[in-house]
Amino acid sequence: MTFTKTKLALGIATATLTMAGALVSPQAAAHSKAQRVAESANSRTEALEAQMNQMQQMMQSMQAELDRVRSEAARPSEDSAKVQELDQWMASQKALPAEKEHHDNTLFFRGGFAHSDQARNGVSIQSNVVPIVAQDQADTDAWYIGAGFDFSLTDDVWGMMDNTQVLAELMFEYKEFGGHVAGNGIAQNPTALVAAGTPRSVTVNQLTLTAAPKIKFMKDSAFRPWIIPIGLGLHVVSPPSESITVLNPGLMFGGGADYKIWKDIYIGADARYHLTGGAADGVNTDGYTAGGYIGLGF
Repeated sequence: MTFTKTKLALGIATATLTMAGALVSPQAAAHSKAQRVAESANSRTEALEAQMNQMQQMMQSMQAELDRVRSEAARPSEDSAKVQELDQWMASQKALPAEKEHHDNTLFFRGGFAHSDQARNGVSIQSNVVPIVAQDQADTDAWYIGAGFDFSLTDDVWGMMDNTQVLAELMFEYKEFGGHVAGNGIAQNPTALVAAGTPRSVTVNQLTLTAAPKIKFMKDSAFRPWIIPIGLGLHVVSPPSESITVLNPGLMFGGGADYKIWKDIYIGADARYHLTGGAADGVNTDGYTAGGYIGLGF
């Protein structure tokens, strides 16, 4: 009897649990499905937000690129304006007349007065062997002509002095102290006095060659003074000395100034002194010159 009651109670309990499970299972299933739907919706929302952020970044990048393109597009107009301005300047320069390159070199021609410190004599004028005929001497004053050129070396004394040129001067000059100096008949030819009645006349002259540095001040000015601190001179005398010496070297000092009158044409004046330190076998060539010159620049 007891066993039957127990079996009946177990059957009732089992039926009760079965019914409870049947009632709970649909609710649990419904809850799981709702959770999955919610999670899926959240995932879609996050994905959408990520896509929107990505699109926003792309739009910002596109806007930056558009701004850069616009900035670069504005440059050609400025560059073209500069190119046009440069073309105009080049055209104006081509229209100017071509200028000749100038080196500040000068070719000059000189002339004026010369003076010798001592009167000249020589083998055909004076005779110390047979001084029986009156001996003539040339005058100490003379006229001279000459020419030369200046070659520019530096415009600023090699960086030591602004607006001051150093030039190399090469020059020659011819001086004539007398054209009809009576020669010594005995010294020339003993028969000359007998045949002609008077001795032959002698031309007393001198050729001087010089080389010297010339320092010229006030560059680019129309008026320009200059000096020659020291130079070398070589004098050729005629007639020769009694020892048949014709050459006498020495030193030269000088100064002057010139003025540009038109383009590269100059006029100027100078004075120079020649010092030889003594006579060469009786012929003294010390003296000075003073005169004017005309120069042509090239």
